[in-house]
Amino acid sequence: MNFTELIGHVGIFGGAVIVSLALLSVFSVAMIIDKHRRFSSTTRESEKFKPEFKKFLHGGDVQNLLEAARQHQNSHVAQVVSAGIIEYDGVAQSGGDASASFDLVTSAIRDSISETLINLKKGLGFLATIGSTVPFVGLFGTVVGIINAFRSIAATGSGGMSVVSGGIAEALVSTALGIFVAIPAVVAFNHFTGKLETFHVEMNRASSQLINRLFKIPELKGLDAEMDEVKAAKAKKEGPAYATR
Repeated sequence: MNFTELIGHVGIFGGAVIVSLALLSVFSVAMIIDKHRRFSSTTRESEKFKPEFKKFLHGGDVQNLLEAARQHQNSHVAQVVSAGIIEYDGVAQSGGDASASFDLVTSAIRDSISETLINLKKGLGFLATIGSTVPFVGLFGTVVGIINAFRSIAATGSGGMSVVSGGIAEALVSTALGIFVAIPAVVAFNHFTGKLETFHVEMNRASSQLINRLFKIPELKGLDAEMDEVKAAKAKKEGPAYATR
């Protein structure tokens, strides 16, 4: 018996289960393709944005950084960095103390990270639901198929292949289709979850580097200036002593 003949022996209820599984498979594949495109675009644009961010960390112009962030809006790193820069610049333009805006910038960065993760996670719950429930839908079709096989045996009083083929067909096709739909969904969910963890780490690293650039470097510059003044004063004191020699 080939696959076409096997499907031909499936009953109405078993056919409904198989059609449901097939539709879930189509939705799952569409979601996997969409998330793959979204994650690939995010990764690609973040890699293009990172060189500009590194230039800013080493003293680059903030306007060039904001322009790069606007050009790579799909980058998760760019979204976090631009949120922090905009908040910091807004406090400075309002006349507030830039060093006192630490809490506001940190809060803006934290909110941006949360919002970015929420957007990236859209659809993953659907994949997780398919991966965890579809095998049980297939098992349900299997049980129904076995029940129909036994009902056919009871109705005819014999257990020939022609009698039980319909129920067995429902059981086998439902089981195979349930596994076929669940495996790609589970694999894709685990893969995208791992990608999200990577994105989260990258955003946390970028936020820490940005905060250090905005709030730590001015302090270091102040310390350097103080050290220069100390060295200059020391040189003035030692100058006459060397001159007398």
